[in-house]
Amino acid sequence: MFRNDKSKRVVLLNIEGNLIMSNLRNNFILFLEQRKSFLLGISILFFTFLVFVDLVGGKWSSLENSLSNLSKFFWESLWPPDWRVIEARDYPVCRSSIEVTCSTAYIGIVETLKMAFVATILGFVISLPLAIFSSRNLYSDKIAIPTRIILAAMRTLPSIIWAILFVVMVGLGPIAGVLAMAFYTVGYLGKLQYEAIEGLSNSPLDAARAMGLENIEIVERVVIPESANNLISQILFMFEYNVRQGSIIGIVGAGGLGEDLFLYYDAQMYQRVIALLIVLFSVVVIIDFLSIKARSYFVDDATFKSPSLIGNLFRGK
Repeated sequence: MFRNDKSKRVVLLNIEGNLIMSNLRNNFILFLEQRKSFLLGISILFFTFLVFVDLVGGKWSSLENSLSNLSKFFWESLWPPDWRVIEARDYPVCRSSIEVTCSTAYIGIVETLKMAFVATILGFVISLPLAIFSSRNLYSDKIAIPTRIILAAMRTLPSIIWAILFVVMVGLGPIAGVLAMAFYTVGYLGKLQYEAIEGLSNSPLDAARAMGLENIEIVERVVIPESANNLISQILFMFEYNVRQGSIIGIVGAGGLGEDLFLYYDAQMYQRVIALLIVLFSVVVIIDFLSIKARSYFVDDATFKSPSLIGNLFRGK
């Protein structure tokens, strides 16, 4: 009798232990599921830290004086800016009544804006058909994959490398810069566009196919109207991007503000360099505000519409 009672207690304890372990396991799994995004973020940060440590390679001493070196260079070499870059140049003689239009900064910025505008529009016109052929919800892999490879090849080389190639082909000047930025724009913008097209709901596409529409008609009547907001945002972003790129490719003689930046940097006239960078930053900020305003005419639920652009930018929904 005693042995039977003892055996029953052992069995009950085993059952109770199994239930406790099962509950703990279920609670742990539930904990992981509820916090999987957080744990994934922590894992990515930890992995990033490990990669950074590997890149440093034990040379932590190179980071010790980095901020002090930057502060010293900034206050001794960059500041204050030399605002003579917005004054009329001595040569050629300024024939305009507004002297700033003859300044280095104005001429460089205007040329950069022209280059960025032409490159963006040209790139958009070429990239949109390629993006359509790259969309797997419109065309088969036999067409989409080769077209994607073309787009990938065009964006593999940065604008400055394209600029070097086109400077060799067409010579120094803004034409080389326009072609370089246009080529990169096709590859970069094409990827954004076909991802936007593939992100469309299948319902309108299936309905269009059920009506017997061809792909070209589906693009015209469904794809373009449905993805118009994304396409507009992308082209505005690309224009701003090309304005910044236009200030770099001039280093290799492809026109724009970059030519002046490189000349001043090479001559160690850093105060003029920082002045041009401040002008460029101001122009980019203005372009950003104008882009927000432009989008408000196309996005129905925009919270930044007229009458006040600045006021609405900081107004909650």
